[in-house]
This record gives sequence, C-alpha cells and structure tokens, in this order.
Amino acid sequence: MASTDLTKEVEFDLSPLFKIYKDGTIERLLFTDSVPPSSDDRTRVSSKDVIVSADTGVSARLYLPKLRKPDVKLPLVVYFHGGGFCIASAAASIYHSYLNHLSAQANVLIVSVDFRRPTEHPLPIAYDDSWAVINWVLARGDGEPWLLDHADLGRVFLCGDSAGANVAHNMGMRAGSMGLAGLVLIHPYFWGPEPIGSEESADPRRKSIMDCLWRIVNPGSTGHDDPLINPVGPGAPSLAGLGCARVMVCVAGKDILKDRGRLYYESVLKSGFEGKVEMVETEGEEHCFHLFDYDCDNSVELMKRLVSFIGEA
Repeated sequence: MASTDLTKEVEFDLSPLFKIYKDGTIERLLFTDSVPPSSDDRTRVSSKDVIVSADTGVSARLYLPKLRKPDVKLPLVVYFHGGGFCIASAAASIYHSYLNHLSAQANVLIVSVDFRRPTEHPLPIAYDDSWAVINWVLARGDGEPWLLDHADLGRVFLCGDSAGANVAHNMGMRAGSMGLAGLVLIHPYFWGPEPIGSEESADPRRKSIMDCLWRIVNPGSTGHDDPLINPVGPGAPSLAGLGCARVMVCVAGKDILKDRGRLYYESVLKSGFEGKVEMVETEGEEHCFHLFDYDCDNSVELMKRLVSFIGEA
C-alpha cells in the first residue's frame, strides 16, 4: 500500500528504497513500474504470467527463449528479484528486461518469482512463497505447458540478486537432498551484528539503511544474528547442507555488501560442502550494476560467467 500524503508523519525513512509512515502505510520509491509479459523483439524471448497459488495469489513470470532445437529440453533458472525484500517485483521493467537478456544469452527457461512483500507481508512470507514456487516448478507447474515441454528438471538453478540472493541461499538450504544443479548469488544481502572489513568505514547513510532494514522487513526476527540474514553466524546451520552441486558468489568492489559475500564464499569452502564453489569479483562497480547497463564491459563479462556456470550442468 503506497502513500503520497505529504502531511503524514514518517516513522522510517529508508530513501531511496521506501518510507514507512506512522499509520503503517509504505511508500515505495524505486522500481515501482510494472510491464506486461511480451514477445521481446530484441532477444526473441517470450514471457507469460502464471498463478502458482490461488489461495495466496503468489505468481511467477516465465521466460522462454527462441527454441534452437525444439526437442531438446532447457536448463531452468528459478529467479528471485532484489529490492530489500520490499520494493520491485517480477513485473518491474528492470527485471523484465534483464531476464529477457539472461534467458536469451544462457538459452534457459526462467521462472521469476513474485513473492509477497513486506511491510504488508513481513518475512518469512517471502521465503514461504518462494519455496512454494520451487515445489510447483519441480511438479512441472501442475501441467504448465512450458515446464512440461521445455524444462530439464535435472538442471535446475536458483539465482537472485541482493535480497533475492538471500532468498536463493535460504532456498538452497531448504532444498537439502533435492539435488539442484546450482546456486548463483549476485551481490547477496547478508548482514551481521558487528561490522566487518570495509563496513567500518562505509558511507554512514548506507550503513544506517543496512542496520535498519532487516528489523523492518522481519520484525519477528532475533536480529542480525538470525541465520536468515547472517548465514555464517555462530547459530547458523552448516553451509555444507546446501542442496546443490555448485555455488557461484558474485561481489562488486564498491558494494557495501561485498565483504559479506566474500565471507560467505570462504565459509562455504571451509564448511565441507562437497560441490564446486567459485567467486566472481567485479572491481570498481556498485551494487547490482549489471541491471542498469547490460552492454558495459563488466556487465558483459558477468553475463559470460553466468552463462558458463549454467552451461556446465
């Protein structure tokens, strides 16, 4: 629920993400647009929206690339959008454009999850919605034709950026012995009770947002010691339990979250995880830079790494 009444009193101002007013309403400030599914002229990718659960209203947007060999099934990427859990959606133009691009470049079928968002639907609802979509996918969408005809369920990847990467990690932990092909975390949103690395000298406004955000989106949490936001903390389950064969962690050099991503990568390596783990670090770039300019050299290189990672399955 959005608010544009300038006379209302603000309780939390997390600009440029959102504002929460004392009457409980939220005003989302970024990625508020919504575009319909389409047949994209540039990438030749088709998309459509499907309802996953009539009870909750949870939906997903599916992306199907132009079929090079119609009888050959494609890897499937379940994608979780970012936005601090509470802004953006599967229909936001920034994600619709990016996933058209990813589907074409990697030649993959994509299921982009439209989970319910805080503050109206506080965590853990987004995790539960995402888990419902994963199980729907593995059941071939209860007969969804694109999944029946084109998805190789032996090559399922979980992928997300920022808060969506947090969701992807937590779904990977839930997956257990499901045998997913891979997990891709792009600039993951993890945090902790004490600053690490460059967080000590981070921009105060950015750090303040990071310190506040988790308690707003998950008011029932114990705080930044919660394994959902701090997967390497003392109370977190072993990362050896990730239910996939391979993990790729991507970080950006100017991102306040970069040291959390690096620590996660190092912790997976040390955990006894039996799969392959790799890290991609892009120097000189900000958080989720790849969503804003697909054609810059660093975005092109990151896409090549994603395509290669998926193609190894």
